[in-house]
Amino acid sequence: MRPPESFTAQPIRSLQTMLRVIAEDDKRIPTVIPDGIFGPATMYAVTAFQRIYGLPQTGIADQQTWDAIVPVYEEAYIRIEKAEPVKVVMNPGQVYRLGDAHTNIYLTQGILAALAQNNSSILPPELSGVLDDTTSSALSAFQYLNGLPQTGELDRITWKNLAKQFSLQSHHDRSAKF
Repeated sequence: MRPPESFTAQPIRSLQTMLRVIAEDDKRIPTVIPDGIFGPATMYAVTAFQRIYGLPQTGIADQQTWDAIVPVYEEAYIRIEKAEPVKVVMNPGQVYRLGDAHTNIYLTQGILAALAQNNSSILPPELSGVLDDTTSSALSAFQYLNGLPQTGELDRITWKNLAKQFSLQSHHDRSAKF
């Protein structure tokens, strides 16, 4: 939860939003509803933050407290917020072939290794960033299983199918844990 741009003229709501994110990451901080009112709940959360971070426990968000909250909020935000999806851009007609080296191939190898955990038809390749024989074989197996031409090469259609299958498997794996 990042304070929206509209909060720039609303320091209390910004403070509450930052404290709420910190509270999601650190259960020692009480949760605050960002309502823009500096009431008892906000004062309690500020006091808890001050106590935990060795500041004078006044319950007032003075400059020293604000300056301490901001970096804690930024770190907490990174930990609690979902990771942004990796977007690999492959141009139409772009193909990685045997012997090619690229970061996209490294990502592909990682996805193939993850998919191989639930499918014995795919042998996990070594994570090298090079489209070697093992990676080509794993790509061919993946392509076969997904009704794609078995080229053993990485093209745009194969990448989109890899990303889709990885996303589906990741979602299934997360669901199975709960």
